Amino acid sequence: MIEGSPGITADRLADRLGVSERAARRYVAVLREAGIPIDSVRGPYGGYRTGRGLRLPPLMFSGAEALGLVMAVLDGHHQAGDPTDPAGSALGKIVRALPEPVAASIDAVRRSAAAAPDRAAARPNPATAAAIVQASADRRSVRIEYRSEAGSEWLADIDPWAVVVRHGRWYVLCLSHTVGAERAYRIDRIGAVEVLDDTFVPPPDLDPIALLEDHLATGWEYNVEVVFDAEIGKVGPRVPRALGRLEPVGIRRARLVGSTSNPTWYAAQLAGISEPYRIVGGPELQEAVRVLGERALVACSQAAPALVT
Repeated sequence: MIEGSPGITADRLADRLGVSERAARRYVAVLREAGIPIDSVRGPYGGYRTGRGLRLPPLMFSGAEALGLVMAVLDGHHQAGDPTDPAGSALGKIVRALPEPVAASIDAVRRSAAAAPDRAAARPNPATAAAIVQASADRRSVRIEYRSEAGSEWLADIDPWAVVVRHGRWYVLCLSHTVGAERAYRIDRIGAVEVLDDTFVPPPDLDPIALLEDHLATGWEYNVEVVFDAEIGKVGPRVPRALGRLEPVGIRRARLVGSTSNPTWYAAQLAGISEPYRIVGGPELQEAVRVLGERALVACSQAAPALVT
C-alpha cells in the first residue's frame, strides 16, 4: 500500500487495513525493523513512502492461510513458539504483519499449542540444509565434512542429486566420488559444506523417495530373507519399503530380501503383516521372531506370571 500510494498517511492505512491508526503505525515500525526503508514526512502533505529503488512483491495471507502455515510448522517443528528459533522468529514476523484480529488468534495457537516432540526427528542446521538444497538446484558438486553415528569423521566429494525429508530426518541422496557409489547422508551429520566448480546431471529416471527407501533397507549388519506364501500383488502393499526389496517367486509366492541393524524391530514389522511367511535367511531375525512369539504366548496364557507391583 505504501509503495502503491506514496505519501499515504497513517489514518488512511488504518482505514484500508481495518485497524486502529496506532496499529498502522506499529506495522510501519515492523517493516522498518525488518530492514525495509520506509520514509515519513510530517505536515499536512506528509505521509509514508518507500525508499528509493525498493521493489516488493505482494505478500498477503488470509487468516486460514496463516493458521495453516502455523499448524504445518507445529506439526514438524515444535519450537515454533520460541522467538530465538529460526522457524519461530520467521513465524513471529508473519504474525506481526497481520491485522490484529487475525494475528491474535493465530499467535495464541502458535504459543499455546502443545506439540509432542518427535524423538526420531533430527533437524539439520538451517544454513547447512540451505547450502545443500541450493547446490542441488544449481547442480553443483560439494565437499562435505561428515560424521557417522559411531563418531567417525571424513571428507566426501558428492553430487547432491536430491534432498528428501523422511520421518523428521533430512537426507541428501548423492553420488559420492570418494567411494564411487550412491549414498544417502543425513544432513544433520554434515558439518562444513564447500561448493565446488564441478557440475553434474542427476539420473534421468531418479525417484528420490524410492531410492532413499531402497538405500535404508540395505547395507546393515544383519542380512535377512523372508518368503511369503502369497502373491506379490497381495503382500506388496503391506510390506514397508524400508524392510527391503520384494520380488516374485513363481506365481503364488514373494521373497523379501533386505538387512537390518535391529532384528527385534524387523521382527515386530513382520508381525504386522497378515500373510503367512517363513524366514529362510538370517539367524538373528529368526531368533528375534522366536523370542517375540514366546513373549506373545506368555502374554496370552492364563498361566502368565502375575505382575509385580
